[in-house]
Amino acid sequence: MPNILQTNELSKTINGKDLVKNVNIHIKKGEIYGFLGPNGAGKTTVMKMITNLWKPTKGEIWLFGDKLTPTSYEVLKRMGSMIEFPSFYEHMSGKDNLELHCEYMGYYVPESVENTLEMLGLSEEAKKPVKSYSLGMKQRLGIARAILCRPELLILDEPTNGLDPAGMKQLRDLFRMLCSEYGITIMISSHMLSEVESIADTIGVIHHGNLMKEIPMSEIAEKNTVYIELAIENPQKAAYILADKLGLENFKVTDERNIRIYDTGIDTKMITKTLAMNEVEIISIGKKSESLEDYFLKLTEGRVR
Repeated sequence: MPNILQTNELSKTINGKDLVKNVNIHIKKGEIYGFLGPNGAGKTTVMKMITNLWKPTKGEIWLFGDKLTPTSYEVLKRMGSMIEFPSFYEHMSGKDNLELHCEYMGYYVPESVENTLEMLGLSEEAKKPVKSYSLGMKQRLGIARAILCRPELLILDEPTNGLDPAGMKQLRDLFRMLCSEYGITIMISSHMLSEVESIADTIGVIHHGNLMKEIPMSEIAEKNTVYIELAIENPQKAAYILADKLGLENFKVTDERNIRIYDTGIDTKMITKTLAMNEVEIISIGKKSESLEDYFLKLTEGRVR
């Protein structure tokens, strides 16, 4: 499957400070790409360069098979984006803002504005001035504007900011639909790993301006370590018993009451019985697999707090 977006050694330096350095991104046509990293990691900087808002200090960006240049106006028409907080003409209604967007994009499809407003749950507020919108409503209107002209590539910077759990679920369902039914390729940046985990096909992890890893979610699932999670009242005593009585070595005390045991070949009944015989109270025990958050923290261990 060809890459619809690719960056080669993409770098941005301002006042002698490297915001991002030698970032190589590969996004395949028709996938959802989760761009992960803590706040300040460089996600927005990369997205601003991809959308031609900022020029790279070094490196190249390739979109739809063509190299991005300062005059790549036609290529940009094939994209939709929402970078940082969306801005609008506040005195105008949400519907009028979208109709104006269609005008300067040269996009004239009947009922496209109404359909997009309905898709984002904004039909009832469509004729109200944007200045009366809540933060979450403005965020949804920004996404509506980004998808209004049915772009081939959608670039969204922290799209779930300001939304409640119901709104987040609505967007997850929308992104899946846009990708599967309309064939839109989507790049989503986020510091909320759980949101990306449920929809992304591939993730790229950026930290301190460096792309640390680019990996399909399916590969993470295959690599995920299955472990036994043990919740007990006295983890220090339990750790001693696991090592001394059961001969276990591959386990870790994760907090004041939990232990993860990576020697999954051992029977959980044996663990329960041994701890009970040594008067360690067990709250719960069960087999689990690592989440995207576990993978992310392991990848950035010692660098993220």
